[in-house]
Amino acid sequence: MNLDTLKYCPGTLADGFNTYSPGCLRNLFNGKKVNHILPYEPPQQNEEVAALFLENRSRISISGVQEKLSFVLEKNQLRLTRKGEPGTYILKPVPRDLKRVDQVPANEHLTMQIARQVYGIPTAENAAIFFKDGSPAYITRRFDVRETGGKWGKEDFASLAGRTTEISGVNYKYESSYQEIGLIIQRFVSAWRVEIEKYFSLVVFNSLFSNGDAHLKNFALLESSTGDYLLSPAYDLLNTRLHVDDTDFALEKGLFSDGYKSEGYKIHGHPVKTDFIEFAKRIGVTDTRVEKLLHPFTEKQPMVDTLVNRSFLSEASKREYLLMYRTMRNFLIIKTD
Repeated sequence: MNLDTLKYCPGTLADGFNTYSPGCLRNLFNGKKVNHILPYEPPQQNEEVAALFLENRSRISISGVQEKLSFVLEKNQLRLTRKGEPGTYILKPVPRDLKRVDQVPANEHLTMQIARQVYGIPTAENAAIFFKDGSPAYITRRFDVRETGGKWGKEDFASLAGRTTEISGVNYKYESSYQEIGLIIQRFVSAWRVEIEKYFSLVVFNSLFSNGDAHLKNFALLESSTGDYLLSPAYDLLNTRLHVDDTDFALEKGLFSDGYKSEGYKIHGHPVKTDFIEFAKRIGVTDTRVEKLLHPFTEKQPMVDTLVNRSFLSEASKREYLLMYRTMRNFLIIKTD
C-alpha cells in the first residue's frame, strides 16, 4: 500500500488525516504521538525479524488461530515485548491459509469501527497499522491490563460454561448456543439486565455483519473498577464470510438451545427479525426494549457505507462487504409467525 497517499485516520477513518488523528492517539495510545508505520519489516521479509516474531508468538498468552504478537509502547514507539515483559497491545499481521488473506487486517479494523461508531457497541481500542513495506496489520490495546500494572480479572464464556478440550473435545468453544451465553450472564452478572442488552446487540451485530467466528471464547466478562463483573468490550469482530464459506453462527446450536427456527428462517435459510425477538425474550431482555434495540440494525445506516469506502479493503472487497451487509439487513427486516 502507498502510505504517502493516506486521506483518512488509520484508526477512526476520520477524513483529512494522513496519520492517526488526535482522538485516535488519545484513546489508543494515551495521547502519545505514535507513527502508523511500525519500525519492522513484515516477518516473511526478513529472517532476523521472523525469528524475533516467532519467539514473541511463543510467549503471548492469548489463544486463537489468527497469529498474534505482543507489543508495548515505549515513549512514542511501539516494539515487540521482551522475554518476561507483559504486553499492552496485540498486533495481528496478515495471517495464512485464508481466502483474500491480505484483507483480514482491514476487515477486522473496519468491522470494529462500524460496531462502535455506527451502533454504539463498546469495543477494544484498535487501529490499522503498517509494516515498513506497507503491509497491513491490525493493532488493539488489551483491555485486561491495568494502567497501574497487573491485570483486571477476565473470564471468557468457554471457561464460565465449564468447557475445555479435556472435557468437551477439540470443538469445545463451538458446542453451545447464544441462549446459553445469555443465561450465564444472568447467573454471573449482578447488573445482568443492563449487560444482557449489550450482549443482545452484539449478537445481532455479528449476524448482520457475517461474523461466523463469534464462539464462546470471543465473549468475556471483565472485572470493573468496583470489583464486579460486566460484559467486556467487544473484540475479534470481522466479516468472516469474506475469507471462508461460513455459516451464520459460530455456535453449533445457533441462537437457541433447543434448535428453534422461525418460519422465516426456514424459508430464507437465515435468521430473521422474528428469531431475534424470540431470542431476546429467552435471554431476559424486557419486552418493551426489544424493538428499540433492534431498530438501529434494521434501519439503513449511511455511515456504514462511508466507513466501508474509507477503509483499507480493496475495491472488490468493499463491494462484497457492502453486498453482504445489505443482504443480511434485508433478512433482519422480515417478521413472520
